[in-house]
Amino acid sequence: MTPALDIIVVNFNTRDDLLACLDSIARYPPSVAHQVVVVDNGSTDGSVDAIRARSPRIKLIELPRNIGFGAGNNVAFRGSAAPMVLVLNSDTLVTRAALDSLTARLDHTGAVAAGPRLVDATGRPEISYGSMLSPLSELIQVFRQRAAASANAIARRYVSHLVSHEREVDWVSGACLLVSREAASAVGLFDERYFLYEEDVDLCAALRARGGRILFTPLAEVVHLRGRSRGAIGDRSLAEYDRSHLAFYEKHAPGWAPLLRLWLKLRGRGTMRDKLHTGGDPAP
Repeated sequence: MTPALDIIVVNFNTRDDLLACLDSIARYPPSVAHQVVVVDNGSTDGSVDAIRARSPRIKLIELPRNIGFGAGNNVAFRGSAAPMVLVLNSDTLVTRAALDSLTARLDHTGAVAAGPRLVDATGRPEISYGSMLSPLSELIQVFRQRAAASANAIARRYVSHLVSHEREVDWVSGACLLVSREAASAVGLFDERYFLYEEDVDLCAALRARGGRILFTPLAEVVHLRGRSRGAIGDRSLAEYDRSHLAFYEKHAPGWAPLLRLWLKLRGRGTMRDKLHTGGDPAP
């Protein structure tokens, strides 16, 4: 029987976090028939053996090298068939009823993609949605992210307000992104020019361009141990971010790309970015 939901987790050298993530899915599984697919991007930390020992029901796709986050998810997309697909970071923990709430909102609202409220290990929320990338929207996002990290009571009330209401947004975080397979397939899945970062914003932009609605819903909550999957790639994380950031602007707002390139050069980050290969080693 074809499952109603495929849960995809792309892994690169995050064995312990991955196992905790898989345990949380097993502890709080969705009520719909589902399949868990792990794509291992050439890990060297024993992840593959640990997955095999954990559960034979998990579909494991072993890749010989790290092809990136978006490309890894695309491999799983093409190797599965459920009408709903959940892209889930290895550094997340599913909570009670979260997956049922998320799938229900996708079913009942007509949205083609949905993301939950993400919180850290202490329960503090993060800003996991936003407007289409532009210099102004990025400034607003930075302000909100700083408010989310602040100990100031007013800032924390502001962030709590932002994440307490269900709303239609331009994008939701790829740390936990539920999407209609039909809609994702229609736009060609993830754009693989993004090795790491911005692939979630780009996918949501493509879905919206075809008339799809993107939903942020606090009715589902998932723990995100932010930065843990990034830690697996070490110092190249910032360079990968810059490369994807520039690629996004070149694709969606080419008029701003030269200014971004100049800004990176002035900050001494252009050389590091340009040394990266399109298909290099890092990815979550």
